[in-house]
Amino acid sequence: MTENMSAAPQPSADRPEFPEGYGLPETTEGLLTWPEVEARLGAAKHYWLASVRPDGRPHSVPRWGVWLDGRFYYDGAPTTRHVRNVEANPYVTLTLESGTQVVIVDGLSAATRADPDGLGARLAAAFAKYHDDDYRPAADAWSGADGGGLRVIMPERVLAWTSFPTDCTRFRF
Repeated sequence: MTENMSAAPQPSADRPEFPEGYGLPETTEGLLTWPEVEARLGAAKHYWLASVRPDGRPHSVPRWGVWLDGRFYYDGAPTTRHVRNVEANPYVTLTLESGTQVVIVDGLSAATRADPDGLGARLAAAFAKYHDDDYRPAADAWSGADGGGLRVIMPERVLAWTSFPTDCTRFRF
């Protein structure tokens, strides 16, 4: 995948499908907005990434990354378990740490790269939230032929809530 991806689509919002008895409202009143969910994705420092091993067993790993332009960018060596998993099966789930301020992103992970004068500069600026942890990638960190291990998750579906079940919201892309 190259840096010339089109702008991320804006999602539609509705209620998720939960089993009867969960108390999900029957109307769309009180749904979360995409800008407020995106703000939480952007502000987060720690994320959990779940992938599937080639033998079908799940794998979950904490990740650092940035939400930018409607996508999640992170990097990792091609030899790591999660990168080997997504090379075989690109479907992933990304979540925030909280079990009450919930954001669950289902999507596809793909290798990509970033030109230092464009996306690379914007990614390096976004990764500033990790400077206190001594992680300071330069704008050219992801510009090589292998993209420096840069990956992008393109969301297909996002579930979010802050006050279960009243504001449970599903976003579809």
